[in-house]
Amino acid sequence: QVELVESGGGLVQAGGSLRLSCVGPGRRLSTYTVAWFRQTAGKEREFVSGIAWSNETVFADSVKGRCTIARDTAKNMVVLSMNSLKSEDTAVYYCAARFLGEVTQTSSAYRSWGQGTQVTVSS
Repeated sequence: QVELVESGGGLVQAGGSLRLSCVGPGRRLSTYTVAWFRQTAGKEREFVSGIAWSNETVFADSVKGRCTIARDTAKNMVVLSMNSLKSEDTAVYYCAARFLGEVTQTSSAYRSWGQGTQVTVSS
């Protein structure tokens, strides 16, 4: 069973934008550090962005300047907004969470995961 649920993926043209949402039924995400990872077939999960329980944010070099991450506390949600999308952004995007702590780019540090949402960028 899923602990986190992602939504917002889909097909978008290069240069376009997407908003990915992560909700955590049964948990209060405001007390968790939440991160987004992405993965393509046969490759390791790649860190994209994270927001700590303190709301400190971290972005991978590959998305810096093209991405924002924020909390929507009323909806118990974390939203990743991406613009100027590139074909290289095509992947399954996963939401992950760990209780308190700092944002880390190591996927094994996160104990709760969603099932992923597919993002496909066409050129």
